Amino acid sequence: MRPLNINLGAMKFAEGSAQIDLGDTRVLAAASIESRVPKFKADSGEGWVTAEYSMLPRATHTRSTREVSRGRAGGRTVEIQRLIGRSLRTAIDFKALGERTITLDCDVLQADGGTRTASITAAYIALVEAVGRAFLAGDLPRWPIIQRVAAISVGYVDGVALLDLEYCEDSIAEVDMNIVATGDGQLIEIQGTGEQRPFRRDEMDTLVDLALGGIEQLVALQDQILKPTLAEVEALRQRGRHHTPPKDEGELWGPPG
Repeated sequence: MRPLNINLGAMKFAEGSAQIDLGDTRVLAAASIESRVPKFKADSGEGWVTAEYSMLPRATHTRSTREVSRGRAGGRTVEIQRLIGRSLRTAIDFKALGERTITLDCDVLQADGGTRTASITAAYIALVEAVGRAFLAGDLPRWPIIQRVAAISVGYVDGVALLDLEYCEDSIAEVDMNIVATGDGQLIEIQGTGEQRPFRRDEMDTLVDLALGGIEQLVALQDQILKPTLAEVEALRQRGRHHTPPKDEGELWGPPG
C-alpha cells in the first residue's frame, strides 16, 4: 500500500470531515446531517445516506471541464457517487438514525489512482465523526453505526497481483478491481474488469484476499483516528444503560408526622 495519512476534522464547518492522502491521491470528505429524508422515506421513521463525488479541474494531468459547466454530472461521476452511497449505507442502522439524511461530499483534490476507494475510506470517518457529534449532543437517542467500512483497489500488472494501484499501474493493468468490505471482512461490493484479458477464479480469489488484507490495515487506522470520539460515545452509552430507580414516597418526603 502507498504511504497513507488521514486528517480528521479537515473542514471547519462540516459536522464530520476527513482528508485522506494515499500516495499522491488526495480526497476531502465531508458529512452533513439534515432533518429531512427523501420522499420514499417520508413517515417511515428511517433515515438515509447519500453521496456526491466530484473532481477538481486540475486534479489530473490535464485540466478537465467542471461538470457544472456541462450542465449535468457525467456517467463516471454518477456511478462513483452511487457506489459511495451504497457502501456507506451498510454502516448505518436507519431506524436508529431516525428521519435524517446524511450527505457525504467527496471531492478529489488530486487524482493518482484509487479515488473512489479512497473516497469511501475517508467518507466513513467523516460519517462517524458527524454521527458521534450528534449523539454526544443528545440529538440522536440511539447509536446508529453498525459496521466499519473501507475500500481499496487491486489488480494484475505484468502478471503480478498489486494492492492499491496508482495511476501508472492502473492504466496498464491486465485486470483491476475495486473492493469494498466491512471491518470484519464481509464483502460489500466487488467491481472487477478484465481490462486486457479474462481472469481465472483463482486469480480473482487472490485479488480479493489481497484487498481484504489492505482493508484490514485501513480499518485499523480508521479505528485509531476515531478512538477518542468512540470512547466518548461508549462512555455515554454505558451511563445511559444504568438508570437510577425512582425513589419511593418515604424517601422523597421523609417519615410521616
